[in-house]
Amino acid sequence: MLVASAALFTFPLGAQAFSFMAPFRSAPVAEAEERMSRIHLSSTPALTAAVHTDPNPVKGGGDITVVDDVALLAEDGPQGTLADIDGTPASTRISLYVVRRGDTLSGIARMFGVTTNTVLWANDLKSARDIRPGDQLVILPISGIRHTVEKGETLQGIVKKYKGDIAEVLAYNGWESGATVSVGDEIIIPNGVENRPQVTSPVRGGGGPELAGYFMRPIVGGRRTQGIHGYNAVDIAIPVGTPVVASAPGTVTVARSSGWNGGYGSYIVISHPNGTQTVYGHLSSVSIGQGQQVSQGQLIGYSGNTGRSTGAHLHFEVRGARNPF
Repeated sequence: MLVASAALFTFPLGAQAFSFMAPFRSAPVAEAEERMSRIHLSSTPALTAAVHTDPNPVKGGGDITVVDDVALLAEDGPQGTLADIDGTPASTRISLYVVRRGDTLSGIARMFGVTTNTVLWANDLKSARDIRPGDQLVILPISGIRHTVEKGETLQGIVKKYKGDIAEVLAYNGWESGATVSVGDEIIIPNGVENRPQVTSPVRGGGGPELAGYFMRPIVGGRRTQGIHGYNAVDIAIPVGTPVVASAPGTVTVARSSGWNGGYGSYIVISHPNGTQTVYGHLSSVSIGQGQQVSQGQLIGYSGNTGRSTGAHLHFEVRGARNPF
């Protein structure tokens, strides 16, 4: 998905996030403006990040949207049906917000319903004063921390470490009271805090439509070291510098060649024509740019060990459909 031209969208940004219909991308400017006039700005709620007890990726999309003067939400769900914008929390959406003159980090965070620290951590910012007009900020869908369980840790101890609430943690992760954790499990702690940046992720899950044959394996060789975790993600151990290719054709939504980036390190997000998206994390280098069209199997970068990574591997997510790997 390309960043929208500010010249096309002339109405001001308020504390509202607006539904944006896919046909605008190819419609002439005049037609797009006419359709824009039909949008009721006062009736569409702002983006919110909510504790969602049934966070199946098929519900509410999983789209990574681009924001420039307005917050854009996918009108179509991952199965081609209209998304329930009014009733569905944005618990699976990652947004890309373009900073405007007069913006403050606290105001941006408030608009998306997350904490200022969540925005800081996801964008490698040391201070709220570090943003400038034109900067692109990744906005994670919920305030909090993602933690990978290590040897000797307990659920109660982890929740206490991040100053979380045990009831919220159980609800967000879909666990019953008395649940235990094992080494390697990933836990989402809503509203958790820590001094060093951590990955904040939508919830674990393997839901969504199964699109047999649509995605190809993004690397040759390697072995899966972690099954479905985070947001439909798998980890594949592979030497640093292994070529990574586009799993399906599409448009590059995010291409970050440096930085922590919420724990992803150098990473790429590709939006595909069928409404799904793929994420490629911990890369050593990025070979394509934002807005570029890529074909299936095209080289997009090289595997690495950047961000929050415990060893050389590719972190591969499928948003809006089942991860076939």
